[in-house]
Amino acid sequence: MASLSHGQLLVHAVRVLDTYNRDMQSVEEHVNKCLKAQRIYDEGDQTFIVEVFSNCVRYWDLMKVITDGFFVKDGKNVLRSEENLYIVTSYLAFFRLDELGVEHFRKFVSAQDINKMYRFLNFCLNERNLLTWMKDGWEKFYEHTFVQTGILSPIQRWMPELQEMLTHMKAKIDNKIKPRRKTTPKTETRPFDITQPRPRSIPIPEAIPKLHKHKPPPRSLYDDPEEFDVLKRNRDVNRRKAEERLMEASRIQFACANPEKSDKTKEIWNNIISEEDGKLDFERHRAKPTPSFLSKEVPFKMNTTAILREGHLYSQREEKEIKRFENLEAGAKDKSEFEKWQNKMKTQDLEQELAAIERRRLEGKLSHEEAILARQNLMRTNKQKVLNHREETKKMFDEFLHQKFKEEQEMRTLVEQTMQGHKNAKDATKKIQEIKRKIVQDVNEESRELMKQAVEEAESEMRRRMELIHQIRAMEAVPIIRQKFVDLTATSGHGLLSEMSIAELRERMSLLATAEEELEEQRRDDILASKQAKDQKLLDTLETISRHRLEQTKSAAIRFEKRKKGEPRPLQVKDEKLTELERRLEERKATRKREQESARITSSRSAANRTQSLINQKKALEENRWKELEMTRERTAKMMNSGLQSKSANRLAVI
Repeated sequence: MASLSHGQLLVHAVRVLDTYNRDMQSVEEHVNKCLKAQRIYDEGDQTFIVEVFSNCVRYWDLMKVITDGFFVKDGKNVLRSEENLYIVTSYLAFFRLDELGVEHFRKFVSAQDINKMYRFLNFCLNERNLLTWMKDGWEKFYEHTFVQTGILSPIQRWMPELQEMLTHMKAKIDNKIKPRRKTTPKTETRPFDITQPRPRSIPIPEAIPKLHKHKPPPRSLYDDPEEFDVLKRNRDVNRRKAEERLMEASRIQFACANPEKSDKTKEIWNNIISEEDGKLDFERHRAKPTPSFLSKEVPFKMNTTAILREGHLYSQREEKEIKRFENLEAGAKDKSEFEKWQNKMKTQDLEQELAAIERRRLEGKLSHEEAILARQNLMRTNKQKVLNHREETKKMFDEFLHQKFKEEQEMRTLVEQTMQGHKNAKDATKKIQEIKRKIVQDVNEESRELMKQAVEEAESEMRRRMELIHQIRAMEAVPIIRQKFVDLTATSGHGLLSEMSIAELRERMSLLATAEEELEEQRRDDILASKQAKDQKLLDTLETISRHRLEQTKSAAIRFEKRKKGEPRPLQVKDEKLTELERRLEERKATRKREQESARITSSRSAANRTQSLINQKKALEENRWKELEMTRERTAKMMNSGLQSKSANRLAVI
């Protein structure tokens, strides 16, 4: 029997899930009953439907998280009766995509309505939904490792192909993909049914004359002469004898005739050879001497911008010097005395700053020692607080147990009241259903009347459009004069002030072209004059730059000679406050050391036993934790490898 298609398999799986009642039937009994009722006898189809149905029941809580979120957010206009279709589709996407592949999954999806499938897959394959509320909902029922490795990792690995499938579906919904045109088969020519002529008779060939058999060459032609074999045997015998003599000589050689040199002799010999080779190093590579950049100036090329910038700098300096000389002529004072006083004050400020830095350093060390003493005092007070806190927690724990016992009694009474409320709620729902039935009947009657009005309005609109079409066709039937006569000297006659003929326009365009040529010539003359002026300015600036550089080299040499004569002395910082701070720091250090020696804890037998027991407890807890982790790893591996996945995968590959 032929196997079912992808769409039929999906329909049968949804139908089995629709008719299942978990309170009344078992999974295996219900599947066998449905397969017999639907007359599915193919082994591959049966295994696929059984696996899909059983795993949908197994992961029912996981699928419900997806479908409930879909109906709340994007599926408000979707029928609730199609919930099992979305459950089967989500199971194939999240658990069977590695076996099916994207091609088979696309065939399952395309067998249904493309609008419904696109809306559901676009919702459940959204990475933001998968990694936020869906993951949190799944971790309420399953472990974190199973959710991450068994659900999220496979779907993220297939996400690029699935997104490409969704874009293709969206383009198909928006009619961006043109349907393929069916190509009609070409007509094949057939030869005419003509009586075939009789085949020509083949003439009998003449007998080929047989040649006499030649005499074969002698066997000795292909064999080597016997002299070669004799020489080879003699050669082997002589070689074997020489080897035996060599072995015998090496075995009974004298110790005094040992040709090997000692290690010390080899080392001395190697040193002598290296020294002799060093003397004979004729063709050694000799490096070129370093160029003397300091002896002569290296010329370099300056561009226009650098020349103008440096010339502007020197012109500003000249203006400052001229202004200073004018001020001195007018009676201004020299600032050399002020600079001496300024240097003296700077040295005093530097000494004060260094003293302040040293003082801050000593104050920091002093505050550090005081903080250590304060920490020791705080540890004493904290020990007393811990003892008080333990007593308070013991009292609060007793009160908590008493309060919890009261809350349990109140919860029992509340549960009894809620059970009574559930009974009353059933009667109320029946009344609400009757009211809803009446409302639906009224709405149906109103919708029928509205449909009649809409049909009448559509008929009137259609009549009006037909009349407009007739009028447009009548206007198009009127003939149009398409010949035009052109006069270049006449105007268009629009009544504008700037209106002119084509001939006048051409004349004006020629006048404008001549005017533009004259303007271009004038611009070229101006550019040439500006270039000449710029070149003259650059020559003047280069002269000033060379003059200033010569003066700068002279002044730099004079300053270098002065700097050689006098060198700065190191600053010495002396202050009474610093000595006082150092004394206080030494006192704090001494007190801290005394406190540490007094607070040193003496080891006792009971304390050592207590610490050893705590260490043993910690090791036991760590071993239990690692054992639990290994057990969870084994469970996840078994869950991933379990199931009847191989049969269905092979069957679908054949499909």
